Amino acid sequence: MADNVKTGPSRRTVIAAGAVSAAATSIPAYAKPAQLPGKPPMRVPVSLEVNGQAKKLELDTRTTLLDALREHLKLTGTKKGCDHGQCGACTVLVNGERINSCLSLAVQHQGDKVTTIEGLGTPDKLHAMQSAFIKHDGYQCGYCTPGQICSAVAVLDEIRAGIPSHVQLDVSEPPPLSNMEFRERMSGNICRCGAYSNIAAAMADVAGGGA
Repeated sequence: MADNVKTGPSRRTVIAAGAVSAAATSIPAYAKPAQLPGKPPMRVPVSLEVNGQAKKLELDTRTTLLDALREHLKLTGTKKGCDHGQCGACTVLVNGERINSCLSLAVQHQGDKVTTIEGLGTPDKLHAMQSAFIKHDGYQCGYCTPGQICSAVAVLDEIRAGIPSHVQLDVSEPPPLSNMEFRERMSGNICRCGAYSNIAAAMADVAGGGA
């Protein structure tokens, strides 16, 4: 009986080992990841004024402003949407102007004043635009809302400052506080819920002093 006991590898094991070996040797050398020597990322000190408070960070030079706000300062109101500057969910105000924070490196903003949705207002004292979004149901699911509100605040400032747009008929005249202007200037902020009409109504309310 002992002579019938199989002690070597089975046929299935041999076939499997051969298949793995063949697959490994069939990969061309150029397709294999290069084994580069490890090198720690460069880190630099970054000083920002965020929502009126001085912040000092030491960041990898590749860190975006969006990630600095969300991951390092824990200001998660600013959303990461497409991460390609196409949806506007990451919009914040830098020195009073709106930017897509996912496309901007934190080290570019040394000493800048950054305002996120958390810095516009508080639950006890909302910004006029925040109140108007609630009044006109401009938030829907709410994911894009922080970027929408920051952008809307900047849009009204742009119009009042006389900055023209592509839909303005006469650029020598002050741009109107119109629905068409709002829609054109807010076109970089995408709302998957389709709350655009409500957002425009909220902006009109603030523009007219109703909120």
